[in-house]
Amino acid sequence: MNIEKVVDITKMQLILITGSAGFIGFHLSKKLLELGYQTLGVDNLNDYYSPTLKQARLDQIINHPNFHFQNLELADTIATSKIFDNFKPDIVIHLAAQAGVRYSLSNPHAYVDSNLAAFVNILEGCRHHHIQHLVYASSSSVYGANTKVPFSVTDPVDHPVSLYAATKRANELMSYTYSHLYQIPITGLRFFTVYGPWGRPDMAYFSFTRNILSGKPIDIFNNGDMRRDFTYIDDVIEGIIRVIGKPPHSETLSNDLDNISNLPPHRIYNIGNNKPVKLLHFVEVLENCLGVKAQKRFLPMQPGDVPETYADIDDLMRDTGFKPETSIEIGLSRFVDWYRSYYLKSYESES
Repeated sequence: MNIEKVVDITKMQLILITGSAGFIGFHLSKKLLELGYQTLGVDNLNDYYSPTLKQARLDQIINHPNFHFQNLELADTIATSKIFDNFKPDIVIHLAAQAGVRYSLSNPHAYVDSNLAAFVNILEGCRHHHIQHLVYASSSSVYGANTKVPFSVTDPVDHPVSLYAATKRANELMSYTYSHLYQIPITGLRFFTVYGPWGRPDMAYFSFTRNILSGKPIDIFNNGDMRRDFTYIDDVIEGIIRVIGKPPHSETLSNDLDNISNLPPHRIYNIGNNKPVKLLHFVEVLENCLGVKAQKRFLPMQPGDVPETYADIDDLMRDTGFKPETSIEIGLSRFVDWYRSYYLKSYESES
């Protein structure tokens, strides 16, 4: 199905995308620009991983006539408020965040600033400017050590096992509160292990590729007994775009006259491939794509990690008609093609 046909917004509306130089933010900005939408990108281009890669992504879209960019720290309350005052966005897609489970163990304050303080500033901007729809990035990490699979948005998520997960769950609670108090249509998206071209170098598949090509061993945690719901970037982008044009509405639930409850216009969806893959099989597919065998170093489970992720996407399919379909064979092949192209010089020098 043509994505554009399911996006119920006009091309004169301005879409604010935070984290627009990030992995998902870049791909979303690029796709919306291709579809003809006006976009305002915001990013601070920090050095959590290579700013050169972030700038390279941004360079792909920076000169598009429908794209405007602001280098901004969203934890800066005054600067973020001015973005809303000056540009008056109609729709906000909040993807900016401090990512990484393991990094949160050594740099907790980065998560407080980027994932909590910045999110309050976004919510306040949406509150005061009557935003038509706020879509924000949550994470599959909120499911913590849940053992019931697949993970459903109706499952309890009160026991996060990393600070990163705790901040993402906090985002969900904060957005629910703002939606309840101010009737702001808000949708949260729990992403499941997103991968693909232009991805984040701190992700396992990226470091696997780098180490395999340079003849270095790769670290396989929990002795390989891990399963992940790997989700290809194009599927994630289509899921986001389909959600953008479907802002949630308030609902009244009533079993009888004495038991009436009002639900705010707030929804949460899983965006995952709905097909968990064993980590060792994932590595095997990557080896086939690279034409090189990996040297594997098996290690115990790391703090903050979980043994399995598995997305229940029934709600997403029901409300948007979309189901991710890209296999890891296709997705990893596309990633390797991009990796060889982008890192061609360094790859040749290492071979």
